[in-house]
Amino acid sequence: MKTTLKNKELNMYLTKKNKSQNWLAYHLKISSGYMSQLMNGARHPSPKMRERIMKALPELIFDDLFLVIEENL
Repeated sequence: MKTTLKNKELNMYLTKKNKSQNWLAYHLKISSGYMSQLMNGARHPSPKMRERIMKALPELIFDDLFLVIEENL
């Protein structure tokens, strides 16, 4: 099972708050390149990274930010 960021929803939230991906990357203490990979689905956030994202964006809940993908074996 993988988890991915809900890119559209997160971008809408950041725009509404007048924040950027770079702002979020700075607060998560990650590179803007890694943030971009998370946003475009090239990388999947680890449980610790998901926790950090949720702490950085306390107004949002897990289901607002992440989509759980079931993997077929």
